[in-house]
Amino acid sequence: MANKKLILQIDFRSGLPIYTQIVNQVQSQIASGIIKPGDQLPTVRALAEELRVNFNTVARAYRILDEARIISTQQGRGTYITEKPPPNVTEKLRRETLEALTHRYISEAVRLEFSKQDISQMVKDQLKAWNESQKSDE
Repeated sequence: MANKKLILQIDFRSGLPIYTQIVNQVQSQIASGIIKPGDQLPTVRALAEELRVNFNTVARAYRILDEARIISTQQGRGTYITEKPPPNVTEKLRRETLEALTHRYISEAVRLEFSKQDISQMVKDQLKAWNESQKSDE
């Protein structure tokens, strides 16, 4: 990835952990073909400095990506995008992201003293509204 640059945009106010944002954006850029198998990623230190986040945050994201076989770190050579991971691995990462988003939403709603019923009804209402907006876009 010598002439390509990994471009990540971190939202510090999103409530989604930064390491999850990094994982999701790397996956998204692979899926869209922006970065491809064999492309090199920045070092953990370089990316942490560029994003202005803790070294351990980037290291955690890289560890998750490595465990999912999305990247491979080769001692002394760098970190590279591997071939496309198996669908079950990608699905596991997607599920973990959804769990994190859901946990954040529920935690915030409970903090604001909404009942479980209020929270559940709001999710149903929003899904219904979203479905209706998708139909009108067709």
